[in-house]
Amino acid sequence: MDTLATVSLARPLSEIADDLGRSFAEYGFAVVCDHSIPQDLIDRAEELAKEFFALPEETKRSYHLPGGGGARGYTPFGTEIAKDAEVHDLKEFWHIGRTLPEGHKLASYMAPNIWPTEIEGFRETFETLFAEFDKAGDTVLRAIAIHLGLQEDYFEDTVADGNSVMRLLHYPPLGDDVPEGAIRAAAHGDINCITLLLGAEEAGLELLNKQGEWIPVSPPAGALAVNVGDMLERLTNNKLRSTTHRVVNPGGEAAKRSRYSMPFFLHFRPDFMIAPLEECIEPGDEVLEPILSHDFLAQRLREIGLA
Repeated sequence: MDTLATVSLARPLSEIADDLGRSFAEYGFAVVCDHSIPQDLIDRAEELAKEFFALPEETKRSYHLPGGGGARGYTPFGTEIAKDAEVHDLKEFWHIGRTLPEGHKLASYMAPNIWPTEIEGFRETFETLFAEFDKAGDTVLRAIAIHLGLQEDYFEDTVADGNSVMRLLHYPPLGDDVPEGAIRAAAHGDINCITLLLGAEEAGLELLNKQGEWIPVSPPAGALAVNVGDMLERLTNNKLRSTTHRVVNPGGEAAKRSRYSMPFFLHFRPDFMIAPLEECIEPGDEVLEPILSHDFLAQRLREIGLA
């Protein structure tokens, strides 16, 4: 395979499963079209995200929850730092998580959402988009399950009420005061099961291939860039790759523009034990130790300065 797979979720999953799986094994990424998230909902969400990030700094910071690990609400510019990086990323973001009913057995793992009161329709729009991301993620996971030789619905229970997070991202225009070596998002791997990203058609996203070269990821407008996270890599005993990726600073006029995107970090349930699948273990393979999803997440959040 010379390039990332581009697959349509409108096709039967059995027809796209191996293209998707091979792309995830080689690159850790694929491009997904016809994902069924309505374009008018995406457009509305983008406008509301821009409206939020245009609010005064003081207003945005009133939604920052110190000690909350960045799990909900606002995280100010220059807070997050990639594992082993020396400078902070050039971004600010807002997190929306799953809303669980009171008394739910997993409620203690997930903080309640907070919502900005300044922007009309914010909560309704993003709760709807969260549910649509969940559905698209389920479809991708069904294709992955087929590729791995599992029951198509294998992942359904592993992510039911999972600790998934939708991130509204803003990379402000680059001024002359950018710290040396700082880029919009330094090289990192994602922690979760899979990530579905809207907004990657704006140049800047790059992945590191097996040959050590940086390759641009440029989906067509409206398509999703989908990548494997560390949890799925671990579950498949490294068969599917959680690939290092970054968002580089653009040159020219693009440097003077804001960049916006919306990744959805789809997570396993906090009480799911990530134990390598028998289907992914070859004779002679070193088998990774099982670890609880919640423990793995907590460990990684500490490494990137969010906990």
